[in-house]
Amino acid sequence: MRVFFDRELDTVATFWRLYRRDGVTLGFTSHDRDLCFGGVRHRAAPGMLPAAVRLSAGIEDDSAEVEGALSHDAIREKDLRAGLYDGAAIAIGAVDWVTREHHTLYSGALGEIEDNGRSFSAQLRSAKHVLDQDIVPRTSPTCRALFCGKGCGLSRTRFLSHHKVSAIDFDRNWVELSGELPEGVSDGELRFLSGPQTGLSFGVLESDGPRLTLDQPIAYGLETNTRVELLEGCDHTLTTCGERFQNAANFRGEPFLPGNDLLARYGRSTG
Repeated sequence: MRVFFDRELDTVATFWRLYRRDGVTLGFTSHDRDLCFGGVRHRAAPGMLPAAVRLSAGIEDDSAEVEGALSHDAIREKDLRAGLYDGAAIAIGAVDWVTREHHTLYSGALGEIEDNGRSFSAQLRSAKHVLDQDIVPRTSPTCRALFCGKGCGLSRTRFLSHHKVSAIDFDRNWVELSGELPEGVSDGELRFLSGPQTGLSFGVLESDGPRLTLDQPIAYGLETNTRVELLEGCDHTLTTCGERFQNAANFRGEPFLPGNDLLARYGRSTG
């Protein structure tokens, strides 16, 4: 394996890759020309530099940060505002610009992104941040399973429908869809199949007929006739699971377990 920085002069540069949630992969390098390796073209971006990366053997999250100029063609301000980079996976490493040998030093996901109009900075969360998540299920009166996900047992394809955007209100953050909508789209999921937010999923906060209020800001570049994919919603109650979906056998909750309020109730005479 290539050993970096073992000589006074070394043909090494920094590289980093971004894997966006919409399926787009972007590669950058601090070298003065583009480099192709690992099946990805890494564009020369000397104005984008990762800050100090701290790696440890402990289970605490490793820290890192990346900064850059919004002038780079691949990092556009409107894409940052549209949320295309929210939650994107990232890998940072070193590459030999002569032999293209490379090694990943840091991997994780983009956290909070700050944009001042001229440049941006992003906090990075290492892969170890998943250790902070609670992996032991806690009791709850509602179902803990993701609708049509692991533990639910229902087919996602069965509850998907396709529509087009017929009207938009950017101030109230709602879209109106064409065609007949399925039953119970509140708490559902809307994914844009074209437009500035292609591939991103939005939660449906409430529905009023064909009008859906979304949980994230809609990009101003969105136009009518944009194609969308709509997944029905589920309120994760036993009643909905059993009566609407006939799926009570897979309900992942404890609806009849007494809550903490049982201790605060007044005693009642049975006489």
